[in-house]
Amino acid sequence: MILLAGGDKSTQEKDIKIALRLARNLYEIKMAKTITTRYDVAEHLRTPEDMAAYLEACLEDARGDAAFIAKALGDIARAKGMSRVARDAGLSRESLYKALSGERSPGFDTILKVMKALGLKLSAEALPQRDSSSRQQL
Repeated sequence: MILLAGGDKSTQEKDIKIALRLARNLYEIKMAKTITTRYDVAEHLRTPEDMAAYLEACLEDARGDAAFIAKALGDIARAKGMSRVARDAGLSRESLYKALSGERSPGFDTILKVMKALGLKLSAEALPQRDSSSRQQL
């Protein structure tokens, strides 16, 4: 709502027209469409270090979800170029897309081939040992 101060009867009509014009302008600004674009992580994975850091973060967040890891590898493969990764992994481009879509869990052999084609290596780290006093005695 727009409140006008001042003026008199002689300027009332003009003041109302100004208020209506301001209200329309505010409405148009408020109703202007916000344009959004889809975020694609592959556009931001430019270096091997970026790719490794992204995969490591996904491995930490996956909580055992192999399809989630496959999707992360798919993001990295798209950043590198699917055709190139498929060729280097010895897979068809179509099968690589399917394997890394995140809709299924690819075989471990496929994961290893893709990791090698991406220039990434799989490593293992020991989990912290639980305190021996907290183990149950039988």
